[in-house]
Formats: sequence, structure tokens, C-alpha cells
Amino acid sequence: MMLSFFDQFMSPTYLGIPLMALALTLPWVLYPTPSARWLNNRFLALQGWFINRFTQQLLLPLSLGGHKWAALLTSLMIFLITINMLGLLPYTFTPTTQLSLNLGLAVPLWLATVLIGMRNQPTHALGHLLPEGTPGPLIPVLIIIETISLFIRPLALGVRLTANLTAGHLLIQLIATAAFVLLPLMPVVAILTSTVLVLLTLLEVAVAMIQAYVFVLLLSLYLQENV
Repeated sequence: MMLSFFDQFMSPTYLGIPLMALALTLPWVLYPTPSARWLNNRFLALQGWFINRFTQQLLLPLSLGGHKWAALLTSLMIFLITINMLGLLPYTFTPTTQLSLNLGLAVPLWLATVLIGMRNQPTHALGHLLPEGTPGPLIPVLIIIETISLFIRPLALGVRLTANLTAGHLLIQLIATAAFVLLPLMPVVAILTSTVLVLLTLLEVAVAMIQAYVFVLLLSLYLQENV
């Protein structure tokens, strides 16, 4: 029986138990907790340095009101990078290829930024719906367009992450299948295809990290507009 290439994106179950929950808890298990000692090992020192550097870069465009989100955004960044990278290993499942999970992350966080803006500075938040100097006849049309673009933001966040990871996984599977099929028929072409597969895998590692960073960066920009 021929299986579809998209079967790899189905949420797997074992004995009726969805393995999505197990995949989501892996980042929590993998990263060690810093100890109370003055000096930690090299891995903990590197982990702390990376988190501090990323938090500093993330907070640069944010005002002081947005610094309260530092722990949440940094944790989300580490969570997404870990899940995306683990999904590149053989016989694993990538939860972030599921649009439902990505929207479950994007919608509440985007809605929180909007509610913060409406609570703290409602005039400024509503002012984004109408650019300054707009001619009178265009005001209703622009308000509708800006409102639609505001509500499309969480959908764009989720679809961007899902589409990039899904496309990369599909390309890897297609090229790997071609390499296995061509190996007994045209070994030279199969070796060239395998080289392309290795390069594509390296590209996917970069995409996994970049897409996690872009997801969190866009959330921080939405937050900056409403703080």
C-alpha cells in the first residue's frame, strides 16, 4: 500500500495515547536547571550566556513596559527552537508542523498584546486602524482593511511557521526517496542527490532556528505597538 508523503505530519498515537504531549514536554526535560553553586559546568554557562544574549537582543526595541514579557518570550523561543530541531531527527514527530498548535500559541499571545494596548492606551491602539491624513471618503474602507489586517496577524504567524517547516520536511523526504530509488540504477546521480540532501538538511537546521526567532520577534513587535 502506498502511503502519502503527508502521512508524516499526522499526530502519532501509541496505545491510543497521543504522542503530541510527550513531544511538547521534551524541551522541559532536555535543559538542565542551574544549581545553587557559584560555578556551574560549561554547558550551563553556555546555556545561560545564550539566554542572556537573546533576551538582551529581544528587549532592545521594547520599552520598559514590554520588559515584563522577557521570560515568556525567551521561554517561547527556546521551546520552538528545541521542537523544530528535534523534528529533524529520524523517526521523530514535529509538533510545530500542526497548524492547530501554532495557532494555539499565536492567537492567545497576539490577543494579549491587543488587550494590553486597549487597556493602557486605547486611543493610540485604535489610532493604528486609521493612518494620519487619510481623505474623508477613504476612512471607512481603510478602517475595514486595517481591522482585517489586525485579525490576520495570528493566522499569518501560525501559517508561516507551519508552511516553512512542512515544505522543508517534504523536500527532505522527496530527495531522500529519489536517492534511494536512483542508487541501484544510477549510482553517480544518487551520490549527487545525497549531497543535495545533506545541504538541504543543513538549510533546514537554519530554517528551524530562524522561524522560531521570527515568530518571537513578530510577537515582540506587536507588543511594542501596544505598550
